[in-house]
Formats: sequence, structure tokens, C-alpha cells
Amino acid sequence: MLPLAGKPLHRRLIARDALVAALDRAATRRVTIITAPAGSGKSSLLQAWFEHRERLAIVQVQRDKQCAQLFWLAMLDAVQELSDRPTPAEPLTASPDFSGALVADRILSELAELTGSVCLVIDDLHELTTPEAFLHLTHFLINLPPHVHAVLATRRDLPLRLHQLRLAGRLAELRAADLRFNATETRALLAAEGITLSDAAVAQLHERTEGWAAGLRLAAISLTDHPDPERFVAEFTGSNRAVAEYLVAEMLDHQPEDVQNLLLRTSILHRVNGELADLLTGGTGAERILLGLEDANAFVVSLDPDRTWFRYHHLFGDLLRLELRRILPGEVQNLHRRTAGWLADQGEITEAVWHLQAAGDWADAAVLLADYSFGMLLDGQEETMQALLEAFPLRTGSSFPELSVVRTMVSLFHGRLDEAAAQLAITEARLATAPEDRRRRLATVVASLNLSLARRRGVLADVMRYARFIDSPSPGGIALSSELRVMALMNLGTAEAWTLGISDGARHLQEGADLARKIGRPYLQVACLAQLGFATKLPDFTYSRRRCEEAIALAEEHGWGTAAILAPALITLACSMVWTGEFDDADLALRRADLALGSDEGPGIGTLLHLVKGMLQAGRGRIQRAAEEFADAHRLQSQLSHPHALTGYVTGWLLASQARLGFCTEARNALEALGGPLADSAEICNARAAVCLAEGELVGTLAAVSRVIDRSAPAVHIATVVEAHLLAALAHSGLGAAELTRQSIEHALALAEPEGLILPFVMTGGGDLLESLPHHRFAHTALIADILDVVRGASPALSSAALPELSPAELRVLRYLPTNLSRPEIANELSISVNTVNTHLRNIYTKLQATGRSSAVKRARERRLLTRFTRSG
Repeated sequence: MLPLAGKPLHRRLIARDALVAALDRAATRRVTIITAPAGSGKSSLLQAWFEHRERLAIVQVQRDKQCAQLFWLAMLDAVQELSDRPTPAEPLTASPDFSGALVADRILSELAELTGSVCLVIDDLHELTTPEAFLHLTHFLINLPPHVHAVLATRRDLPLRLHQLRLAGRLAELRAADLRFNATETRALLAAEGITLSDAAVAQLHERTEGWAAGLRLAAISLTDHPDPERFVAEFTGSNRAVAEYLVAEMLDHQPEDVQNLLLRTSILHRVNGELADLLTGGTGAERILLGLEDANAFVVSLDPDRTWFRYHHLFGDLLRLELRRILPGEVQNLHRRTAGWLADQGEITEAVWHLQAAGDWADAAVLLADYSFGMLLDGQEETMQALLEAFPLRTGSSFPELSVVRTMVSLFHGRLDEAAAQLAITEARLATAPEDRRRRLATVVASLNLSLARRRGVLADVMRYARFIDSPSPGGIALSSELRVMALMNLGTAEAWTLGISDGARHLQEGADLARKIGRPYLQVACLAQLGFATKLPDFTYSRRRCEEAIALAEEHGWGTAAILAPALITLACSMVWTGEFDDADLALRRADLALGSDEGPGIGTLLHLVKGMLQAGRGRIQRAAEEFADAHRLQSQLSHPHALTGYVTGWLLASQARLGFCTEARNALEALGGPLADSAEICNARAAVCLAEGELVGTLAAVSRVIDRSAPAVHIATVVEAHLLAALAHSGLGAAELTRQSIEHALALAEPEGLILPFVMTGGGDLLESLPHHRFAHTALIADILDVVRGASPALSSAALPELSPAELRVLRYLPTNLSRPEIANELSISVNTVNTHLRNIYTKLQATGRSSAVKRARERRLLTRFTRSG
């Protein structure tokens, strides 16, 4: 057996047992073809596989010696070496009358006479270029004797017509994806060279090389004794001298001039198609060349099933860009400009802006980004806008006022309201100098941004003013008028809801959601639904939950499960769960809200987040942590221009928590400093009662809650009245008035039961009081059981009778939720569309009162729906 020659990069450093086993399985077929680019480890794999094989005939097609006669003679020699018969005195030699077909038949005869299993291995078969040779090789492979297996290794797909073998299950194939190193093998290869890297660096190196064996081997060689391995990996590209030399020698130099020209000129692209490549090369037929390069495994990868878009291997792309700068330095800027124009015409604005930046055309890039920034914002591309902004040099800040519009949008997204106001002022100051055709459009965008800023600051008067401006008819029409109207409705409805204009707020938000759906703006639809959940929370928890879950399901469908626009829905849903004692699920929703908000520094949403976190901590009996969250909410609400719907809860619960921690004097002083409508609100009356109760002033407690109980003090929600009855019950109990204690608790239970309110009982200590009293004296036994479960640390029981039944179709989708299958994969399993799966999931989440996939699985198991379906299905 002869070793494979000329393979310096294929030194085997680690055992790739899984890959060798895969070749073992493949080699049980009549023919196995290994197809992968240069340096993928084909020969290394064969060397490892040879170690436990005996009857091998090996042929390696040599570069520049691909003559068909030499190939067949080499194969005949290899097969004859396996025979016990003596070598003929006059062996065959190349001659003008040489017949490949006759030699192929002779080899088949020689193989047929051999006993036992035989494996014929042909390496580097891509070097054989004679069409006639492939015709004879096809005949040869189809007619191999049953005890003979052929293994072919090649860099590109070969013109072999083996469809009959494929249909008969006698052909196996290993391709580039099968030969790639995984992350574990990458680490093992480095360790074999004595190289130690952090997990992040190993992952980065693996991603950069895409598991390409030669790339990893070259990196390992360079890393040996390198003084700063982590930095080397961070800077490792196809421009690395060793990698570049290998790729030039093995790939680029072997391509015809027109192909090299195409590769170099299109290397500036993240992705390329035939039309764009023709534009950059000034020629035709680029798609045919790209398809041929992919078929040849020339480090070109198709990106879609129709094979119209392609990309280059990361390292190969790096090398091509290096060669472009070296060979055609004067062309680089022009290539970027032409690409930007083509992409802008196709509506690919992000990539177009990037190419203008790469060309150094900062003014054009700024105008293009500003012109399309509002649309990008409405498509949920805030982070992309931020990245494009950061790519501009610092000096362009004052040179291009168009960027102030984009900076305003990004600042608003992150809740940096003062920064947004400053950028907006720059834009407004330059409106008068803008060209006439841009002035009206820019003024409308500025009004929309002012509207968003006013809403986030809680200035309802400004919200109303800017909303009317946007909603007014615009001379000549504006392309984004429908989207702007949705924005106006969303901001107006949100501001109204925060200032307790509940009915108007809900109406405007629902109108905005409906319009967003009609015009095909799902991002805006999610934003409206998320705010609608908050707007409807106070009058109707159940309806609010449905709107929040609808927003969450729609966001997940579009990949916005952790987008900032979803935060109001997540927080509102968590709030509803806290009220009903579902503390664990609320905690999960709040954690997801934290992720969605990210670096948002806005006071409005931050107030709501910390308030709900404080409610959760108070419900779990963690008064100190609750007080800290309420204090954070109070600090943020002070940054708003006007009081909002939750001001009473934020202030009242903060002071009540302080009193329960023993800081009664501080709490009372703060209460006395309050003025205006807030001081007379039911929530502050309850806070006074909590302070009195903590100080042992039981009569004062009853006096404080009296106006809440008789409804003369305005309350945000019925839960405030429930809380007042419980504070009264605690005071009556302290005074020894058992019957009045029972009556107060009974009133609290009656008011709490319609919405299943549990939080007031555990937050005030009323739950402990309820546990100490005889239960038979109260009605509302189901609610009492749930309250006592929460008091004892358990979750309230989920009443399956109260939840709608799932349809058979919904149950079938439900079965796949505990798996790792994606929505498209579930659709494929059930032979239905992804849209149908999404519809069923929304219904499942709503009916099970779930916040997402894991929550739905939990709910389903509690109701034994998964077990029931499995047994029946």
C-alpha cells in the first residue's frame, strides 16, 4: 500500500473517529465519493481509514499528469499488486492505439478474480480532465464486482453518470459539510499542538475558518509559540501570509482570467448574485461562473434553494479583498459606489449605506440613511441604525445635519430623552434651509419624533398637538402617511392610558393596531398591542392578558421576542400574574422584559418595570427588596413631566413598605409633604393606614381607609379597595372585634374574586390573618384555597374548568411544543403552513393563559393535556 503523497497540511494531529466511522458506513456501498475543497482533509481522512483496511488498491491522480492513459495504467498496476500472479513480462504502456475502454474491462476482470473484499481508492480525481476517461470510468464503476468497493476523493463534482447506483442505494457521498471540524475537534487540534485558548477564542477561530481543516492547521502552525494567542485569533483572516499563500496557490491561480476578475471585483460584497456581478465586471454570464465555482467547491457557497445568491468562504473572501487592493487599488471606491446604487434601487438600504461608507462617500451615505431611517425604525431595525451611525467618522456629526434625525430615533429607542431632545433641536433649527422637496417630509418626521418624545416624557398636551399635526392632510401626500398615523395613534393612546384616559387610550391603540395590520406593518402592530395590554389592564385583567399574549405571539413570529417594543406587554402580563399570585411565571416574564429593554433609560417604562418588580417582591414577603424596587420606580417617575396612572401605587406602596420596615417617621413625613389630588387618592389613604398600623394606631388605620371603603376617595383599581378592607380587617383584629374582622375579610374576598386577586392578601398580611380564622365562616372557598396556597409558598391551582378547551388541531400542534422543533419544522411534520402553526400557537397561548412556549408546556402538563394527547394519538 502506497501512502498518499504531496499532502503537507494533512498531518493527522487528532483522531476523528466519528468521521472515520462515517466513511466506514459509506464504504459499505458499491461506490463512495468524497467531495470537498482543497485543504478539507480528504486525504487525511483516507490515511486514517487505511489503518484498519488491508485489501487496498490506491491510485492518486497527479497534477499535470492527468493523461487518461497514465491514469488507467496506474489503476491496472495498483490492482495487479493485490494479485498473487506474477507481473507480466511486458506490461502495458502508453501508446497511440491505447484503449481506455479495453483497459477498464481488463481491470474489471482482474478484480473479479480476486477473492475477499477489495477496496479501490482514487484520490485527487478532479485532476483527471479528459471527458472520454470519465465516460469509461462511469462504465467501470457501474460494473464493479460485488466484492469490490470504490472510494473516490475529489475537490469538485465529477461528470460521472451514476444515477443508477444512487437510485439503487449503492452510492454514498461525503461532502464538505461532513468534513468540517466542529468546535470540540477544533479545541482538540489546538490542544494537540500545545495551544491553549479561551472558549471565546476557540469559538471565534472555528467560526472564522468555518471548520476548514487547512485553515485550522495553518492557524495552529502560526499560533505555536506566539506571544499573544488571543490577539492572533482576533486578528486572524485570510490575509494571514500562510493562509493567503495557500489559497492563491491552491485556488486563485488555477482559475481562468475572467473568473479571477469576477472573484476580485465582487469580493467587496457580503453576498453576490449574477446581475450584480455582471454590473461590477462589465461582462455577462456571471451567474454561470458562480454556479460553476460552487459546483467546483471553490469556496463559493449558495445562500438560497434556487442558487441565485452566493457568498465566499470567510478566509477566501479576506484573501480576495487583499488581492483586489494589491492588483486593482484604484477600482475599490468605484466598485463600492456602483454596488450602493444597485442595492438602493433594489430597496436594500442598509447594505447600500454600508457600501457608500466604505467608498468614503459620507454625505451621500448620510442622506440615504436619513431618507430611509423612519422606514427602518418601523421595521424594527434600531440596532442596525445604531451600527451605521457608529461607522460615520466623528467629524461628520456637524457636517451632515441629516444624521441628527437618525440620532434622535436611536436616542429615543434607548430612552435617552435629553439627548434625543438636543438632536431634535438641531434638526428643527435647520428645517428652513432644507430643499423645498424635503422640507415637508422632514417636518412631518420631526413632528412624529416630537410626538414620541412628548409621550415618553408624559406631556399629554404636546402629544395632542403633534398628533393633530401628523393627522392633518398633507399637500401632495407623504409616502409614510399611514405609518405616521399609526405612530400618532400609538403615542396618543399610550399617553392617554398613562394619564387614566382609559377608554380613549384603548380605542386609539386598537385603531392603531388594526391599521398597522392592514398596511402590513407588524412591528407597529406589536407596539400598539403591547401598549394596549397596559391600557386595558386596570378595567379588565383578562382582556389585557389576551392583548399582551397576542403581542408576544406576533413578535415571536417575526423574531422580535426580545425587542424593546415588546417590553410593555411583558411587564403588563407579569403585573397581571403578580396580582393573581402567579409569582414564578411573573418572574420569568420580568426577566424577559429586562432583556428586551436592554439599555433603555426611559423613565416611563422603567417606572412600570420597577413597580411590578416591587409588587413581586412584596408578594413573596421580601419587604426590603420590594422597598428598593419601589424607590427606583419613584425616582424614575419624578423624571416625568406629569403624574401618571400609577403614581399613587408607586408612592403609596413605597411609603407602606418603609413603614413595614420600621421607618414610620420617614414615611409619615413624606405623606405630610404630599399635596394636590395625589394626597387625597385611595392609594395614599391606604399608605397612611399602613403607617398607622405599623405604629399600632389601630383607630387611625380605620379612619385612614374609611374614604377608600366608602368610595369617596378615587381609586385606580378595585384592588385598592380590596387592600383597604384587608387593612381594616387587621385593625379590627388588633382591637379584638372578631365579627368586624370577618366582615372586612368577606368584603375583600367578594371584591377580589371576579379577577382572582391574591396579591393584596399576601402584601398586607391579610393572608396570614385569613389562615388563622375558621374558613367555614367565609364564602369564596376556591379563592381562599388559592390565597392560602400562595401564603404557604405554592402557586395557585390552575382551574382547567375556567379555561377554554383546545381544538384537535391545536392539540396536535401542542404535542410538538416540548420538542426542539422550530415552527417551520412543526409545520412540515403536520403538513400545514407556518401561518397555520402560528395561528394555532396564538390560540394555545391564549387558552392556556401562557406567556410563551415553555409556559404553554407547563400549563398543558398541569392540565394533563400532553399525556392525554399522547395516549389517544
